[in-house]
Order: sequence, then C-alpha cells, then structure tokens
Amino acid sequence: MSALRVALLQSSGRPGSVRGNLEVLEAAAGRAAAAGAGLLVTSELFLTGYAVGEALPRLAETADGPGARAVDALAARHGLAVAYGYPEREQTGARLFNSVRLTGPDGRTLAAYRKTHLYGDFEQRWFTPGTEPVAQAELAGLRLGLMICYDVEFPENVRAHALAGTDLLLVPTALMHPYEFVPEHLVPVRAFENQLYLAYVNRTGPEGEFEFAGRSVLAGPDGTARVRAGQGEDLLVADADPAVLAASRAANPYLAGRRPGLYTSLV
Repeated sequence: MSALRVALLQSSGRPGSVRGNLEVLEAAAGRAAAAGAGLLVTSELFLTGYAVGEALPRLAETADGPGARAVDALAARHGLAVAYGYPEREQTGARLFNSVRLTGPDGRTLAAYRKTHLYGDFEQRWFTPGTEPVAQAELAGLRLGLMICYDVEFPENVRAHALAGTDLLLVPTALMHPYEFVPEHLVPVRAFENQLYLAYVNRTGPEGEFEFAGRSVLAGPDGTARVRAGQGEDLLVADADPAVLAASRAANPYLAGRRPGLYTSLV
C-alpha cells in the first residue's frame, strides 16, 4: 500500500472574504496536486477567517452551502481530497458550529465534524459545542479522523480516535501565541502515545485581537515531526506511510498494554 501525500496549508487566508479564501485554496490545491498530494488540509475556520467578529453569523453557511459546493468543485478539479474549516449554520434553527468538512477527490462529502471543546470567549459566545467525538472516513487505504484545535489538547479525545482505528488525524487549528508548546511538544506526543499520524494545521500572523503562532506539523507515530512550518504562510508536503504506521504499532505496546478496567473512574 502506497503512502498518502498530505499537504498542510498554513494560512489565515483573507479574513472576512469567502471568495478570497476560495482563491487562496484554489492556488494551494494546484500546488499540492503538482507535488503529488492526495489530501490538502487547511486551518480552523479557513473559509471565512477566524477573527470576523459580528460578521460571523452572516458568513456562516450550511454544510451544503455555496462554499461547500465551491470546495467540492475545486477538489474534483484537482483530483485531491480537501479538509477545510468553516462556521456551519445548522439546516434548521439558528445554532452555529465550528466545523471541519472533508470532501473527497470526486467532490463528494467523506466526513464532517463539529468542534466539541470550545476555546475562549469568542468561540463560546458564537458556537454550540458538537456532541460526536469521532468522525472518520477512508481515503487511500487509511482511516482519516477529524478534530479541531483545542480538542487535541484533551488526551481522551485522541485516544477515542486511536481506539476507533484512526490512522491519520486531521486537526485544523487557530493556535495563538504564546502556546507554541502545543505543536512543538504536545502534538508529537499525542501521535506517539496513540500510534497514529497527526496533521496539525494552524493559522498565522495577526488577525483582529489575535496573533496566530503557525508551527503547523505532520507528526508521525514515532513522535517525530515529518515536516514543520515556521511562523509565516507556507504549504508543507509530507507522506503518511501505512508501512511505517504498521511497523510502529507492532513495536509500540501502548494500546495493547492498556487495562481499561482500571480507568473506569475517569468517566
């Protein structure tokens, strides 16, 4: 089984402009496809921007809205899957969710996820937390999982994915200064202790009241960074190799050595 080449788009795009962000995504998809990538992952709330304030309800779309249709067409045009963050308006009602959607290389929805752990006053004001901790899809022989930013900092979340068989966990992110220790240290540890690949894709630079930290990373099951960005805009490309994953899982006893009967007090 061949490796899946993954492209990580570290960018804040054009905050407040869905059209502008789709143009950024189009250019990145072309570069990713030219580099042989089968999957492109964006940052959190990429479709609209993160620090859009009172414009958020106006910019939010349903899961099958015009932004989704544009991304579907883009994915099919370039022949690669795309995981992108966006503010989702539910089909009936007024609730908003901080969401990520994965569309396949044929332009069809593969999986969708709503952020379960909301961070800070901004997110808690506007969004309703999701209730499903694991969303998965199959792509190129790997089981992909979805999560968003703060979710990955809760070990139970990532362990739930490991137990559900996730091979590559996609985490669109809007991580701010001074929390660079998350991509630099915590994310590789999460990948190692759960024996999976973890693609953590951040925003970058100043945006409204926030300063995003960059440092996007694809961490492997051995706890090393297969590729890592600096603080500026970037498009990273690296492989998630099933053979490496299988060998690492065979050598690492973490999951096999668990004793769930001892942990019931945790829940």
